[in-house]
Amino acid sequence: MLIGRYYNGIEIHRENKMIYAKFLCPHMAISTCKVNGGLRNDLKYIFNHQSCEPNGHYRNTLDLAINQPAEYLKMLCRSQNLAPEKSACLSTATNMNHAIVKFADYQGVEVIAVSTGGVETNAVRVGDPASYSEANGQFEIISDSNYDAHGTINIMVFISKELNPGALVSAIGIATEAKTAALQELAVNSCYSGGLATGTGTDQIGIACRLGGDCPLSSADKHSKLGELIGGTVKRSVKETLELHNEYTPQARGKVAVFVERFGMRVEELINNISMLLPENRVEILIQNFEGINRDPLIVAGVAAVVHLLDNVNYGILPQSCLADVLCSYGAQIAAAVSGNYRRIYDYRDRLAQEIIATHDGAVIDLIAKSIAMGFVEKWDD
Repeated sequence: MLIGRYYNGIEIHRENKMIYAKFLCPHMAISTCKVNGGLRNDLKYIFNHQSCEPNGHYRNTLDLAINQPAEYLKMLCRSQNLAPEKSACLSTATNMNHAIVKFADYQGVEVIAVSTGGVETNAVRVGDPASYSEANGQFEIISDSNYDAHGTINIMVFISKELNPGALVSAIGIATEAKTAALQELAVNSCYSGGLATGTGTDQIGIACRLGGDCPLSSADKHSKLGELIGGTVKRSVKETLELHNEYTPQARGKVAVFVERFGMRVEELINNISMLLPENRVEILIQNFEGINRDPLIVAGVAAVVHLLDNVNYGILPQSCLADVLCSYGAQIAAAVSGNYRRIYDYRDRLAQEIIATHDGAVIDLIAKSIAMGFVEKWDD
């Protein structure tokens, strides 16, 4: 099915678990594709395809994709009558029906971004511990972490004007920053550390620009209009594809549970930790009504502030010596938001100050649980 035709230079089609761009005129492309990747000016197609289901689906052809990627590309191209020697391929487990196409233009320069994405099990922060190493064509698992490569953000970008090679490389950087900005705005956590994710472990990208015409554009940095167009279209397309595939929206991410996930804690564990601090007759009430706490904007704001301040201490922006004071103050904000009684905030702070003896991640989770429990006990103090 034809999705769209743009600047009389490309057609975007979706067919049989594949979205492909067909070049109607010569383009220069740069991509991370295993076959026909790098910088090329002889491609006719770039495509993104779903290679398997997102969870627990290991097809025989996946071994071919890993060990003989050129043969895998030929197999895919045969299915759609595409020329394999003129094609570059991105792959993912994401449903192609969740792909989002975004368009922007300015004074004759058109930019089209096509993104698919899933981040629930493979979101990573740059610099997180590696899962494997490669030497002499062989891969060795080097991490005891729960390595799960299912979850990928794939981005294709098409530009109606010619770019010089340096600007085309710069466009890769801009698109990558746009992806990271999208994840930041959705508060996506790394699955492998306590930091915010900057991408997934298996992200892929392809960018192509039309050849010929006017003097090639020489800049795609963040001060240039072209950089703005690339950044805006990519960020919007990534955010919207994650909404379709993972149901990630700004509103859906506004939960206490999202922020405690940074510490490897599931919502059930948090509820259990709070319950242990409550009188027995309040535990069932908490369990039945926790979603109200989980989504309360003022409680979420307090928890988000605690996590953000801990980040700033870990980055060295704030000194470690002030963390206990900061945690007590914002813990008191959380307790007051739960109880609804802000006149008690100084008492909450004093009580928390007597209990904080450490500032490691586990102690921060304990503080959040204690603050919520403290407020919940007094919310319905008969």
